[in-house]
Amino acid sequence: MTRFSHKARLNRLFRNGGCLDVAVDHGVCNEPSFLVGLENMEVVIDRLVDAGTDAIQLAYGQADLLQNRPGRDKPALVMRIDMGNPYNATRHRVMWSQLQNRDEPLIGALEMDAACVVVNLFMLPDEPELFRQCVENISRVRADCHRYGMPLMIEPLVMLPNDVRGGYQVDGDAEKIVTLVRLASEMGADIIKADPTSDPEDFHRVIEAARCPVLVRGGGKEDLRAVLAKSAALKAQGANGMVYGRNIYQHDNPKAVVSALMAIIHQDASGEEAWDIYNRG
Repeated sequence: MTRFSHKARLNRLFRNGGCLDVAVDHGVCNEPSFLVGLENMEVVIDRLVDAGTDAIQLAYGQADLLQNRPGRDKPALVMRIDMGNPYNATRHRVMWSQLQNRDEPLIGALEMDAACVVVNLFMLPDEPELFRQCVENISRVRADCHRYGMPLMIEPLVMLPNDVRGGYQVDGDAEKIVTLVRLASEMGADIIKADPTSDPEDFHRVIEAARCPVLVRGGGKEDLRAVLAKSAALKAQGANGMVYGRNIYQHDNPKAVVSALMAIIHQDASGEEAWDIYNRG
C-alpha cells in the first residue's frame, strides 16, 4: 500500500519523466523582495493553473487555493514543510531552519493530498549548526515519508558568504554541489532540487551523484533568454525538469514563460526554440 501510494504520487508529479514545478512558497522566507508578484495568491494560482504547469510548490497556508479547485485536471501540489532565515539581505545573528510542524511534519501534506514534500539542506559558510538542523529535519521526515508513501524532495543548497552578494546566493561550484547532492541521495531523497552548476556542462555530475530524478533550482530573476538557454543546456545534461519561481511569477507573461519551459522539458526544445515559443505567447 505504501509503495503504491509513493508511485502514484510520483506519477502525478512527472509526465513523460519530466516536471516543471513553479515555486510560489516564498512567503515562508520572510523576505519582502520575494513577494513582488505574489501579493494576490488567488490570482497567481489562477494564472499558473491556466498556464498548464506540471506542479505548483506551496506551503500549507496557501495550498487550499490549489486543492480546493474542482476537477482533476490541475497541477500537482508540492508542499514546502520547513522554513528558515538564510535568504535575508542582512545576516542574522543566529541562523536556523526548522520543520513547520515538528510533531507531525507530514500531516498538512497528507491533508492537502500533496504529490511530494520538500525540505532544505542548507550549507552556508561557517554555519555548521544550521547544517545540523537541516540534517535533523530530513532525518525526522524520512521515516514518515516511508510510512505514508510520500515522496521526499531534498533541496541541497550550497551558498556564497552573505557579504559577497547578500542573501546567501548560489555558489555554483560543481565540486561543492555534487558533494552535497550525494549527501542528499545518501539520506534517501526521492527527488533532488539542485542548484545549477556555473558551467552547465558539469551538471551531468550532479545527475550521477543523485541516482534519482533531479529538478534544477531557479534562484533569482535573470534575463529570460539566458534562463531558457541555460535550462535547455541543463536538460541536455540529464535534468528531469526545473523548479522555478521568480523567473516565472515576476514576469509580465508567466503563461508564455511556462509554455517555453514546458517545451524544453517535455519536447526537448532548444533554448532558441523556447525563446520563439515565449515570444509567440
